[in-house]
Parts: sequence; structure tokens; C-alpha cells
Amino acid sequence: MARYERILMTGGAGFVGSHLAPALAADYPHARRAILTLPGADGPVDPAWTRLDGDLLDAEALDATIQEFRPDLVAHLAGQASIGKALHAGEMTWRVNFCGSLHLASALARHAPQAVVLFASSASVYGASLKDGPASEETPLRPLDAYGRSKAAAEAMFGDVLGLEARLIVVRPVNHTGPRQSPQNFVLSSFASQIAAIEAGRREPRLKVGDIAKARDFLDVRDVVAAYRALVAQADALNERVSCFNVGSGAPVPISDLLEGLRALARRPFEVEVEAALLRPAAVDLPSVALDAEKLNKAVGWRPAHSTRDMLAALIEYWRSVEAAKA
Repeated sequence: MARYERILMTGGAGFVGSHLAPALAADYPHARRAILTLPGADGPVDPAWTRLDGDLLDAEALDATIQEFRPDLVAHLAGQASIGKALHAGEMTWRVNFCGSLHLASALARHAPQAVVLFASSASVYGASLKDGPASEETPLRPLDAYGRSKAAAEAMFGDVLGLEARLIVVRPVNHTGPRQSPQNFVLSSFASQIAAIEAGRREPRLKVGDIAKARDFLDVRDVVAAYRALVAQADALNERVSCFNVGSGAPVPISDLLEGLRALARRPFEVEVEAALLRPAAVDLPSVALDAEKLNKAVGWRPAHSTRDMLAALIEYWRSVEAAKA
């Protein structure tokens, strides 16, 4: 297992970061650990980590922060994470996902040239290639939107800008969900939060949905975190300076089936209503998305450990707890 003395995380107060932070703290209890957050931000930070002021879009201030902290492991999770939001905010998506990453890579090249960098990219970089079935790491990148294009560009940039002594691990996860994921722009969290509100009597028994005929490879966030932990732990054993790994099950499931799985867990019946505002343009809304993760399995022995039912049960229980706190 790799040893790290100074671990920096971006996006540590976000959805995946809130699950990865305590896991890395447990893995590396003696390391100095800091989560980079916007100055004045009110979001919660795991108590095992120090809050470190830093704005990825402020290159000069970020450079000073990296120069002082000099991390030997960076988990870069920060970014504009919603594909749906990116359709209406292309400039902001590129500014955050690419420009912010460029500032970080530049500062690391100057002040932490030997760092291990885990960069959370996305299955969206494959874009139109996913029409041909589950993608492997060798599948051509053909992104269809600002989100996918900005992530693909950031992958290439990190490989070019980080120092030759750095080790870059690019992860391309499929859709994932779990407790604390925002219901805005994230389909299963939206469904579960609506169902919990219906159960609590705060909402009419009518679920608003988009196109539920699409199929998606979905993972429990706990399995995604397990993949990230395994990769950074075994970073020294990876054969390449730049390594890329898909994180997925390879098995797309119709969103309608996932909705029925939530219906089976619901305590009150409800109707389903398609809302036009939730539909995405056909040109960017692929009929199926799935990734082949055999390379990850061979490298670190990772496979998903949580069933679809486990994932859905954890999600709906979280939203029930949110509703109970409102009572």
C-alpha cells in the first residue's frame, strides 16, 4: 500500500468527496489531509480533514496554496458534474472543468512534481462511441456535449502539464448515486427524494420524470469510492505514468426498471408523469451507457460489491431521514 504524507482533495465537500474523505482518512490516518474549498464557503468538511481556502479559478492564489501544502496525493473531484446543467451552461462548464484543472495541474508541476494525481473524469468522454455498446479504455473518445468535451480535454491536459515524475490516474466512472447526492439534475436521487416527500405527505403522489426508457450503467457510490481507494493505494504498482481506468459494471439497466425498484421500496403508491422540461435533446441523450471495467479488475481486483437493490435502499433511506428532519 502506498504511503502518503500530505493529501489534498478538491470537491471534498461534494457528493462523492463526502464519501471518499472519511475513507481516505481511515486509510492514511497519519497523513496531513486538507480539502480545498472556496474562501467563505459554508459547505461541511469531514472533521478528519482541514479546510484549506482555495479557488481553482484563481491561478495565483491556488499556486501559493499548492506551494505551501506540497501534496504527494491529490484527489481532484471538483468540477461541474451535471450533464444536464452543462447543456445550458457551456462556458461555466469549460471554465470549471478545464480552466480550474489547468490551474491545478500547473501549480502541481511547479511545486509538487512527484505527486500522485487521481482525476475524476467521466464515462461521457466516450460519447457517440457508446452507441456501439460498452466502452473499454481503448474505445475512441467522441464526446457529445460540453461536459464530456471539457472532461476529455482535461484528461489530455493533465498528461501534458504534470511533471514527468508525477503519476496520473484518470478514472472514468459511470453514473453513480447514494446518500447526499443532489436531487437536482441527478435522476435516481430526484426519484428517491420525491418518493420520500410523497411518503411524508409533503407532495402529491405524482412522480415527475424525464425519459425513463434510456438504459444506464449505475453504481453505488460506495463501489466508486472503493475503486478510487484501491487505485491510489496501489499507485506504485501501476505500470504507466498516465493510467486510465473505467469504473462501471458493464450492465446497463433501463431507468424504468430502476424506478420500479424504488416503487417496490416505497411506502405509498404514486403515479408517474413525464415532464417536458426534464427531457434532453435526442442528439446528446444516448439510448444506453455502459463501461467495460476489466482493466480495473485486473489492476486492483475491483468489482462492484453492492447490488442495485442495496443502492436504491440506501438512497431512499437517506431521503426519508431528510424528510424526518423536517418534521
